[in-house]
Amino acid sequence: MLKQTAFIALLGMSVSAMAGDWQVKLGASALAPQNDDNGIIAGGKANVSNEVGFTPSVEYFFANSPISVELLLATPFKHDVSIEGVGENVASFKHLPPTVTAKYNFKNSTRFTPYVGVGATVVIPWDEKVKGNLEGAGKLEADVAYGVAGQVGFNFQPADAKNWGVYADVRYAQVETDLELNGTNIGELEVNPWVYTIGYSYKF
Repeated sequence: MLKQTAFIALLGMSVSAMAGDWQVKLGASALAPQNDDNGIIAGGKANVSNEVGFTPSVEYFFANSPISVELLLATPFKHDVSIEGVGENVASFKHLPPTVTAKYNFKNSTRFTPYVGVGATVVIPWDEKVKGNLEGAGKLEADVAYGVAGQVGFNFQPADAKNWGVYADVRYAQVETDLELNGTNIGELEVNPWVYTIGYSYKF
């Protein structure tokens, strides 16, 4: 409940603010689940595939403040899941990972603006399937999952740019979801991804 409340509160801050600057960011992200410990599924260690996707975001900068709030969006990611002792690519799922972070921007005399952030994320899965060695085993379902997220990165504005810039950042999210096969719990999938993003920003 605490994670859900934090997510809703941060989202409300980003939507309800009425003064300050807005920034739109168009980026591409590599999402790399932390596969050293994805949990035990159906008696074996799970591994989730790395994927790349389009991740736009919207950011609000509070007036006369180094604080901003960013809402990360994304096109759907699709992952394959392998389970040791069961088989390679025995399941797959799609998901959306909207993430809200409150950020501190380290303003200085250069055109680089480093930032750090902390916030909340939600993973909304759908189109869960079993395949390969588990083909025909039944209906797979994953719960909507909430988690905390951290972020570090920078924005760079070239000398001839008035509003646009480039940025790069790294996020880490702690996300776990329960899996059910034909209504029976078969384990907890710990995705816990690192998300590496680069892209263009435009401030107005």
